[in-house]
Amino acid sequence: MPQNSAEGQASISYKPLVQDAIILTGPTASGKSATAIALAQIINGEIISLDSIAVYRGMDIGSAKPTAKDQQAAPHHLIDLVEPTEDFSVACYLAAAHATVEKIRQRGRHPIFVGGTPMFLKGVLRGFDPGPPADWDFRHAVEADLEKHGIEALRERLQQVDPLAAHRIGPNDARRMIRALEVSHRTGVPISHRQLQFDHYQHPNECNVFTLHWQRSQLHERINERVQQMFEDGFIAEVQHLLATYGKLSRTAAQAVGYREIIEWISREDEDTSVLIEEVSAHTRQLARRQETWLRSFEERRIVDVVETDEPEAIAKEIAEKLFK
Repeated sequence: MPQNSAEGQASISYKPLVQDAIILTGPTASGKSATAIALAQIINGEIISLDSIAVYRGMDIGSAKPTAKDQQAAPHHLIDLVEPTEDFSVACYLAAAHATVEKIRQRGRHPIFVGGTPMFLKGVLRGFDPGPPADWDFRHAVEADLEKHGIEALRERLQQVDPLAAHRIGPNDARRMIRALEVSHRTGVPISHRQLQFDHYQHPNECNVFTLHWQRSQLHERINERVQQMFEDGFIAEVQHLLATYGKLSRTAAQAVGYREIIEWISREDEDTSVLIEEVSAHTRQLARRQETWLRSFEERRIVDVVETDEPEAIAKEIAEKLFK
C-alpha cells in the first residue's frame, strides 16, 4: 500500500488506465454500486472504488461504502485505506489504483472502476502529473499574502504566471491556485503546460467508460430517499464517534457533503434534525448537478439511460453486451 504522502509520489507520472479497465460512473445515488456488483458477477470482475471519501476508515454511512454483504458479492478495492485525519492525494490514489489493476489482471479478472470523484476519475481516464513536492515556505508566504490581500489578488497573481490555469480553476479555489503558483515557482513551467494529457481523450467506442444517466427529478427523489435512510442508519452517531475518536478530521474528510453539515450542527448544539436532513439533501442534490456538469466534459463516456423500473442486473447486462467489442 502506498504511503499517503504527496511528496512520496511527486516524482511519478501516471499513465491513463482507460485501456486497462471498465469504468462505471455517474452522479451520486445513480445506482452505480449495485450495477457494478451485478456487472462484476457477469464478467468475472473486481470493483475498484473511485470515491475520495470511501478511502477513509470509519466514514461508512455518509460515503455509502459497500457493506459486508456487497463485498461478499464481489471483491472491492481502495476502501478503508487511511485514517480520516490523513490527507490522501490524487497521486496516492493512482499509485494504489495502478497496483490494484495489475493484480486483478494477473488473476485473470476484469477491473471495474466505480464512483464519481472528479479528480480520481480524470486521473484514471487521462493520466496525471502530480508535479514537484510541496514547497512549504513558498506556500506559507502565499497563504500570508492571501490572508492580507484576499483571493482576488491571488487570482490576479496567477493570471500573470499561468493564465490558462487561472481560467480553469474555480474563483474560490485558493488551494489549487496556490499549488499552480508553487509549480510554476519550483519548475519554471506553468502547471497547465504540464497537464496537457488532460486535454487528450479516446473515442467512446475505443474504451469502456459508461455513465448512468437519470432524469433529474427521479435522481433528486433517489437522493432524498438515500439521505433519509443514512440518518435512519445512524449518520449522526457515526460523525459523533469520528469526532470523539479523532478530535479533528482532515480537510477532505471534514468537507465531505453530509459530514460537514453534521459537524457544524453538532457545534451549534442544535436539537432539530429535520432542518439538518434537508440541508444535507439540498447540498447532495447540488453535488449531483456539479458531477453531471463535470461528467459532460469527458468525451470518453457512453451514456446509459436509466429509469426507476430498471433493475441493476438488467443495466449490468446491457453494459456487458457492449464490452470487449
